[in-house]
Amino acid sequence: MFSWNDMITFVWAFFIVLPLTSFVHAAGHTFFVVLFGGRPVLTMGRGRKLFSVGTLHVHSLYFVDASCQYTKIKNESRWKYALIYAGGIFFNATSILVVNSLIHLGIWPKHLFFYQFVYFSIYFIFFALLPIDYGKDNPSDGKALYTVLKYGETIREID
Repeated sequence: MFSWNDMITFVWAFFIVLPLTSFVHAAGHTFFVVLFGGRPVLTMGRGRKLFSVGTLHVHSLYFVDASCQYTKIKNESRWKYALIYAGGIFFNATSILVVNSLIHLGIWPKHLFFYQFVYFSIYFIFFALLPIDYGKDNPSDGKALYTVLKYGETIREID
């Protein structure tokens, strides 16, 4: 049962672990954009911009979400766009393997922080794979993958 004693855990999960997991996901998209010659902008959150470091923009509500906007990539092809759209899923899955490996090797301790990180990463993977629209011109990664592979249609902003 959730009690006042759980508030510290809630706060770090909500304001640290969830945004970190969201950042890893968006960094996956960003990695493949850079790999294929595009220029990415990784945005953390919504609201007023707090600061920018290179192409990373952090907003006041940094814990809400993250996205990757990008320019046209070089030598466009469906498989390149498919990798860009799947990049977040790949990075979340890889982060799960890294965290669990480091714990099993005894390098990192078993800790609730890592449990929550893996939990949120699985959450991101699951919902990213669902082929649904979150709104106009805002498909899930799974829907973007399906659309680019079947119809060749691309998008320039990935959440």
